[in-house]
Amino acid sequence: MKIAFVNEGIYEYAIGAPGAAGGLERDQWLLARTLAAHGWNAVVGVMGFLKPGERKNVDGVEYVGLGQGQILLAWRKFLFAERPNWLFWEGAGHLLGPVFELATFAGARTIFHTAFDTDVHPRHALDRRHRWWPLYTWGLARANKIFVQHRGQLSKLPPRWQKKASVLPKVCNGLGETVNVKPHMVRQKYVAWVAMLRQPKRPDVLIEIARAAPNIAFVVCGGITHHRSPPGYGERIVRSLRALPNVEYRGRVSPREAAQTIADAATLLSTSDGEGFPNTFIQAWSSGTPVVSLKLDPDGIIEGMGLGAVSGSIEKAIADINSLVDSPQERERIAVRARRYIAEAHSEAAVTLAFERAIRGIAS
Repeated sequence: MKIAFVNEGIYEYAIGAPGAAGGLERDQWLLARTLAAHGWNAVVGVMGFLKPGERKNVDGVEYVGLGQGQILLAWRKFLFAERPNWLFWEGAGHLLGPVFELATFAGARTIFHTAFDTDVHPRHALDRRHRWWPLYTWGLARANKIFVQHRGQLSKLPPRWQKKASVLPKVCNGLGETVNVKPHMVRQKYVAWVAMLRQPKRPDVLIEIARAAPNIAFVVCGGITHHRSPPGYGERIVRSLRALPNVEYRGRVSPREAAQTIADAATLLSTSDGEGFPNTFIQAWSSGTPVVSLKLDPDGIIEGMGLGAVSGSIEKAIADINSLVDSPQERERIAVRARRYIAEAHSEAAVTLAFERAIRGIAS
């Protein structure tokens, strides 16, 4: 069975590029190589990094250069040349409808995977070219299969599409960035915050917490971006972070360094208003790091399985962080539960099984 992806960001992760960034790109990179390791033929169309027609195999995944030019024409040529059984697309985009129509003409079935929580609300899903939302809706309607990141997204998906939707767990970083995991007794007592400095991640809330809790040490990894953020937002955040004596701001780092920063931390802090199922949660739990989240708790996993704390307020977050930082024994107990959860729900085998069960019976 052959599956195709069209996103050059996947290739950046595959070759270990220091500038690789983006949660949905990382998701697809891990999924592509996981499926390839379990017998699938995975191919990725790449613009800008490979010469037209150039092919490079990385970890069992075939990367094919599309060249520059009109993107829809490049994708059309790629799909008709490769003839995949499936085309996989993650994240809301105004080109979803046209691309899925091209895939159908090329004889492929189509899979859409949500990224951000707003992806299930077609009129409000696009972060640019908002008026083109009907093209995105067209793609959702044409998709043969829809994957969501958690049950909360599934419940908010328009009812007419829920029958063709399933939850697909994310692959843990066992096939991704290798990190050294230390027992909590010997870890440094810092809190990790890892994300691009975009507005929905709420780094401004991180700054409030750091100012209100000068006794807590923070290590922050994340670069400036204009995605989903007003002009100057990231620059203002950086100035504020650098002015705080209890914050070590490392800027934009490689995916490997970001993963190691999380693995070395006493706890990971999430201040996001909304995402999906954050990759950093998977990275944290796979390395035994508890998560303190102000708002996000996909499917109630943090509270239900005891994998950290869902604080709800800045004051409670500070209290939860202090409690965890001061108790390496409790953090070690959480680490045991976290690794067990990752092994059961997010291993390569578990994700492949969930993927194949979900598409079983759909003609290809």
